[in-house]
Amino acid sequence: MLELHITTTNDDGFGVANHEGTRVLVAGGLPGESLVAKITYVGRRETFANIVKPLKTSPDRTPSPTCKMGKACDGCGLTQMRYPAQLAWKKSLVARQIHKFPSLFEVTVHDTIGSPKELGYRNTAKLVVAGKNNDPVIGIYRRNTHDVLEIEDCALHHPLINKVVKAAKAGIKKGKVQIYNPKSEMGLLRYLVVRVAEPSNQVMVVFVTTEESYNEMHHLAKFIQQAVPEVAVVAQNINNSTGNVIFGHKDRSITKAQTLKAFIGDMRFNLSPHSFFQVNSGAARLIYGKVREYARLTGKERVIDVYCGIGGISLFLADRAREVVGIEFVDAAVADATANAALNEAKNCRFEAGDAAHLIDEIGEEGGADLIVLNPPRKGCDEKVLKSVAAISPARIIYVSCSPETLARDLDILFRLGYKTLEVQPVDMFPQTVHVEDVALLEKA
Repeated sequence: MLELHITTTNDDGFGVANHEGTRVLVAGGLPGESLVAKITYVGRRETFANIVKPLKTSPDRTPSPTCKMGKACDGCGLTQMRYPAQLAWKKSLVARQIHKFPSLFEVTVHDTIGSPKELGYRNTAKLVVAGKNNDPVIGIYRRNTHDVLEIEDCALHHPLINKVVKAAKAGIKKGKVQIYNPKSEMGLLRYLVVRVAEPSNQVMVVFVTTEESYNEMHHLAKFIQQAVPEVAVVAQNINNSTGNVIFGHKDRSITKAQTLKAFIGDMRFNLSPHSFFQVNSGAARLIYGKVREYARLTGKERVIDVYCGIGGISLFLADRAREVVGIEFVDAAVADATANAALNEAKNCRFEAGDAAHLIDEIGEEGGADLIVLNPPRKGCDEKVLKSVAAISPARIIYVSCSPETLARDLDILFRLGYKTLEVQPVDMFPQTVHVEDVALLEKA
């Protein structure tokens, strides 16, 4: 037990204290707080602790935490903060990363735009199934372990996800469904994937199993549908690999319906079991709206949407552009994007699958682009992609990022390639967590 004073928070949301020259990271600690903490782990570089008793609390601390599992689950690093303080924290996180680079010293980082929902916003959950069929556990891995932490009433999940999880547990018990054990590599059910389409509130459930086992999955599906009538689509994915990748290559539909229809703003999307879709539909609409604002399209422009996924940003720009070309590495995503363009009658959108840098070069030879949108995964863009983008010489670039660190790195590279970042707009896609999305606007220098 130690008495500690929290001086700041790190990028993972831990309160930072110094005790006799040792840096101690306190889960849930806020700057300015004094507290009694219990050491939980001593590492070579860092020591971790949990709060036992507060002695002096921060005005930014929320009086009633939304979740009782804060000490066990580290999925929500900011849940102890009042929401306005979370938004301010995320702005400072982004500004800190951006202003590390001399080329970005003068970039304006705006106040974080809050999510329309602070809780219950996650429309998708990918959960591990563990334990035994008479006592199943459905949840997430604890950080750096293979221990599964049960999540039955997650405050971030859409309420229908929590209903499905409870029904699945009851159905596993009743049907005596064998649960996969990664140590023995025996058993059937590995993961439960649940997706809610808004605003219809229809639900898709995907069982990830080691083999087909038609009868067991059919009965489990029927049980869940009876318990949660909103479940419209049930599918099965076969994954007999030994790694931690969730989905395998073989799919089977259990219900006649195979897709859900979801909306972001006025745009309709067909969602299949493998479709990538923003987990916070309300915040996604804010991000897409900010991209459309920064694009300043007049109807004459050619737009390239790199890492386009199922075409969300492309569709939001289509009605104001002459042509939109989406690029994505995953064939299935391009098929989804093409179908979504047809669904929304966006005839000036087309999508191509392949290596981003190669396709950008090809499209550039066809006639260049006036605007390029980049929306890469967390690792950011390969430098060769950024060089290909700069070679086309668009007037503007919009960069949408889920990692302030890789965003700052790539904006610095683009500066050296002739593009100046004007402003960065953080948007809170993931309230209660340390994650933040950003939309950056760049112009050719």
